[in-house]
Formats: sequence, C-alpha cells, structure tokens
Amino acid sequence: MGEMIIFPKAKINLGLRITGNRPDGYHDIETIFYPIDLCDALEFVQAGENANEDIIVITGRRNCGKPEENLVIRSLRKLREYFSVPPLKIHLHKAIPTGAGLGGGSSDAASTIKVINKHFSLSLSSEEMKIIALGLGSDCPFFIDCDPVVATGRGEIMQPIGPILAGYYIVLVYPGIGISTQEAYEKCVPGTPEKKFLQLINYPITQWKDLIINDFENSIFKKYPEIGAIKQTLYDTGALYSSMSGSGSTVYGIFKGKPAVTDEIKGLVIYEGLL
Repeated sequence: MGEMIIFPKAKINLGLRITGNRPDGYHDIETIFYPIDLCDALEFVQAGENANEDIIVITGRRNCGKPEENLVIRSLRKLREYFSVPPLKIHLHKAIPTGAGLGGGSSDAASTIKVINKHFSLSLSSEEMKIIALGLGSDCPFFIDCDPVVATGRGEIMQPIGPILAGYYIVLVYPGIGISTQEAYEKCVPGTPEKKFLQLINYPITQWKDLIINDFENSIFKKYPEIGAIKQTLYDTGALYSSMSGSGSTVYGIFKGKPAVTDEIKGLVIYEGLL
C-alpha cells in the first residue's frame, strides 16, 4: 500500500435555512457549502501482518473526542461492512477545530473513503461513496467532490454552483466555543423562505447581508453574544459579507482584499486567504 497522505478541506456555509422537520429525526435545510483551503492532514500506512486493529494518532488541535469514535475510524468500519480492508496505522493532524461549523470531522471521513477506495481499488463511483458518506453525517457527501453547491434535504441533495467567490479574500475567526449541532437546532423553528439561495447568490455580494441568512445565529448569538460581536467587528473592518458558519462557532468575513484585522479578534483568526 505504501504511505498515503490526503489533506481534508474545511467548508463554510453561505446561509443556512431550516425548512422543515423530517420523520427520520433530521431537519430539512437549505444552505450553500463552499470549500476553503484550511485543511487537516491525514496519513495512512498498512499496520503490518500481525496487527488486528487500526491504530490512530491525533495531533494538532485537541478536543477531538475518543480516538475509537473518530469519524476516520467510523468510516473505515463502514467500508468494512462491504469490503475487506486491512488494519491501518493512521496519523490525523487537526488544523480544523471541532464543533466549529467547518465540517472538519466530516471532511476527514469523506477523505478516508476516497483514499481507501483509490488505493485498494474498490471501484466505488462518486455517487456510491456519497451514499456511504451519508451514513456518517449529513454534510459528509459534500466532501466527496468538495465543489461549491446549494444543498437541500439533509444536506445530501446537491446542485453545483461554480466558484462564485473566486478572487475574494476570507478571514475565519474561531472564538474557541464548541457548539453541538443538536444544541443549535433546539431553538430553531422551521420556515419557508420566499426566495431560494440559488436566486439570492445572483444578487451583488454587498446585498447578501440581509438576504443570505443563517437561522442558527439568533439563538446562538443570544447565548454567546461574543460570537455576534465578532460578526459586527468583521463588518466594521470592511467585510462585504459576514456570517456564522453552520451551527458555529466560527464566524467568517468575505472581503475584496486582505483587510487590516483589528487587535480584538487578531488572536482568534485561524485562517485567512483567497477563496
């Protein structure tokens, strides 16, 4: 097998509307998943003839939970329901914070499926990999192709939209607050928006502030006002659009060029660069 390294990307959400409750316990949503270049590093080698289980070492950011519950290990278990995959030694270096609304764990899982599919010649199509990924998390299928999409359903029904933010500059601010998706959903009431995001993204980005809304923000900002303050600071710094990503707590600002980040949030910036 040799050594394999892959760099799972993070994503941001451009808006997130909760449009309904589902009988399976999930929610129907509408959002835009947009990949960014903040990434983890994931390395695999075969564990050897005498090994009988996977070995995972996690470095970088902490608070990743128990290793045996990590989404990389869970995705390997899922693949082994269908295929014979030998025990692996895995090194996961976390740069994407956990519980931050950036999809880091889901990206790690999808990247594992892609690597194992390729290197063990499992011959899974992109669509088949997405079906397996959906069993691990609602946003996991997005990371198989990792191209900008409008997502509906649980997040698995995806319509490509192209690189609509190419050339803009992004600043990601993470206040170090871990928010579970369950916690975020508790206070939200589903609604039907007048216009779909597919229409709204055609408006100038300077108008997105009042159009492309994240339904989680009201309840999260009430509970953690410091997160809302970061969003306002990014607008004060010249952001064309700013939002919390997914269920938070990361807030991003999209700018025309590199901004002068203020001292009050400089220490919380985890990524900045071109989109």
